[in-house]
Order: sequence, then structure tokens, then C-alpha cells
Amino acid sequence: MKVIENLLENFLFASRWLLAPFYVGLVGAIVALIWYFGIEFIHLFHMLTSGEGSLVVGVLSLVDIVLLANLLIIIIFAGYENFVSKIDTEDHEDRPDWMGHVDFGDLKMKLVASIIAISGIELLRAFFNVESFEDRQMAWKLGVHVTFVFTGLIFAIMDKLGEHKKHSS
Repeated sequence: MKVIENLLENFLFASRWLLAPFYVGLVGAIVALIWYFGIEFIHLFHMLTSGEGSLVVGVLSLVDIVLLANLLIIIIFAGYENFVSKIDTEDHEDRPDWMGHVDFGDLKMKLVASIIAISGIELLRAFFNVESFEDRQMAWKLGVHVTFVFTGLIFAIMDKLGEHKKHSS
């Protein structure tokens, strides 16, 4: 019976590698974002030369893309290291300090914070173009952002309470 248990546990442990293609796919998403960033960057220069659109909105679009790419990197590195395998780059001078130290709770908080930042930029972009939105659309944008902020606050409180319980036991 112990042999069957060991085989099952080894199979289950090896199944973590099924997640690897997802992380490779996220790397592909970053490549797509690079393409999209290039298009938005060219559009920014078009806005400068033609006088159409707001420079601030164009720059916010670029910041939005960068935040999303940063979020993907955090998810790829932390998710892969937490759920698949450690990334052996200990000696590399460019290894980010946070790599290898982001657990699932930290990843969740970074994800929520990034989503709130992206939502905030989208809301700010909408405020700069408020004349092109109906009141109902703006209300939905604001409502979604407030929901993200509230959710982030609740997650932070839950993490703080959980941290307190860990230290007291």
C-alpha cells in the first residue's frame, strides 16, 4: 500500500509542471504588450505633432501598459517559484531582491495593488476625456475602481490579522 501512496504522491508532485505552460504563455503576453506599447508610443508622437488628444492621456496609456507588464513579471516569477520550481539565479547580479521572497500572500497583495493602480489610471484617463463618456459609464468606472480599492483594503486587513495570528501562536 505504501508503494501506491508514494507513486500517487510523486505523480501529484510532478503535476505542478502542468503550470509551466501558463507562465510561458504570460511571457508571450508580455511580448504582445511590447508590440502594443510600440503602437501607443507612435500614437503619442502623432498626438504631439497633430495637436489631437491629450499628451497626459497618451502618457497614462504608456504607464498603464508598463504597470501591466510589471504585474505579469511578478506573477510569472513568484507564481513559478511558489508553485513549480525555484529559479536558480542566485549568483546573477540583476536578480531582483524580492525574487524568492514573495509568498502567495505577498503575490495576492501585489496583484491587488497593481490592479488598483491600473484601474486608477483608467479612471484618470476617463476623467481627462469625460466629455466622451455618458454619466452612467463614468459611474460604472468609478464604482469598479472603488470596489477594487475596497477589496484591496479588506485583503490588507485580512493579511494583517493573519500575520498577527501567525506571530501569536
